[in-house]
Amino acid sequence: MQHFTDIQPRTQAMAAISVGAELFAEALEEQGVPVARVAWRPPVGDLQALTKVLASQEVERANALALERVLAAHPLIVDVQPAREAMPDAFTRRKLLHAGPPISWERMCGPMRGAMIGACLYEGWASGEEEARELLAGGEIACEPCHHHNAVGPMAGIISPSMPVFVVEDYVHGNRTFSTLNEGLGKVLRYGANAPEVLERLRWMGETLGPVLGRAIRQMGGLDVRAIMAQSLQMGDECHNRNKAATSLFARQVAPALVESADTPAQAAEILRFIAGNDHFHLNPSMAAAKAIMLAGANVPHSSLVVTMARNGVDFGIRVSGLGERWFVGPAGLIQGLYFAGYGPEDANPDIGDSAIMETCGVGAFAMAGAPAIVQFIGGTPEDALRYTEEMYALTMTRNPHFSLPALNFQGVPTGIDIRQVCRLHMLPVINTGIAHRQPGIGQVGAGIVYPPMECFEQALEALAHQL
Repeated sequence: MQHFTDIQPRTQAMAAISVGAELFAEALEEQGVPVARVAWRPPVGDLQALTKVLASQEVERANALALERVLAAHPLIVDVQPAREAMPDAFTRRKLLHAGPPISWERMCGPMRGAMIGACLYEGWASGEEEARELLAGGEIACEPCHHHNAVGPMAGIISPSMPVFVVEDYVHGNRTFSTLNEGLGKVLRYGANAPEVLERLRWMGETLGPVLGRAIRQMGGLDVRAIMAQSLQMGDECHNRNKAATSLFARQVAPALVESADTPAQAAEILRFIAGNDHFHLNPSMAAAKAIMLAGANVPHSSLVVTMARNGVDFGIRVSGLGERWFVGPAGLIQGLYFAGYGPEDANPDIGDSAIMETCGVGAFAMAGAPAIVQFIGGTPEDALRYTEEMYALTMTRNPHFSLPALNFQGVPTGIDIRQVCRLHMLPVINTGIAHRQPGIGQVGAGIVYPPMECFEQALEALAHQL
């Protein structure tokens, strides 16, 4: 029998693992104890619902099918057409499409209201701003989300019948998706500007840019937008806030056919000059491509795959494959990032736009490890960019082999946000985005990082558990 006096004092140095509050780790470190911090948080939401969904083989099988479809999707730009021709079912009456989940005129933010008014003036439905406001407030012009018609739009995201749209087709599944043409920076409709010069640019885009670009793309037999995105990721883009490489690749491929399709050499030069002067030109077709990719995995019963993330400047909404067209909505957040000179957080509108479809697809902030230069625009360091991507692998179902990152030994981007993992890990998907001024027409005032509201994912998880 061992006596108490036989027990020898410990001579090995003590180390600790700290889970939870930083206070305990800091207290140990002050005493010279090495501490390994574990970033753990308890799950959120209804634990019974989470347990049920995590244990379900139906969900596992559904996710496997949804992911198979997502990874097989291969979107091409096949045309540029006026929206009323490309999307006839969307414009059977006077209607404007907007970014984000559904919202009424009374609840719209300043930039979206300004863009709605501008679209009414562009279409000739009103002779002035006051008349446009009366039409919109009285419900004489319908307003619906772009996503309800397989379309996407950055910032306010307005699509009106006469606007030219990229037509993107997933030739594997046959789905067609749509996006407007990017106007450039400064005073533009998507930020709520509706001055005469804004409408004049939109008319030029409708009368010249769209028709000539459409003829060129049809002459080429389509343009492989997935291939452009994949190559641009290897050249320093992340396909959301940095599109320099993608825009250059697009211009390079389309230029010969565009020169042949233009009415005059001067017209061709004007169009190419416009594209070359707008580094974000390829954002819009990339968004339509991302929409097509996620649409391939939509409407698979019992799947926990997030297929839509979108915001309207007031609300943030998600849609989940296994839950059909239902929106799960929470408040849009304020973006943390860098502001242009003369602006600050007090000028910022809450998060707005359909461009979070990029992160839903696995690029954008999810691919920042391959685009370290983006931190000069949104804030942070190259190490932060790497960390954002690495963290997102924990929330997603797979790695997309079509979109690989050289900085991570050519691993595929984290793809397929899983509402189960978001709630289990108490961790939200990250989005990088531009910051719009809260007043219409001023435009972009910065860029940064934002997260969705957790309640969207909690609501969706409970709905999926109820369905099971």
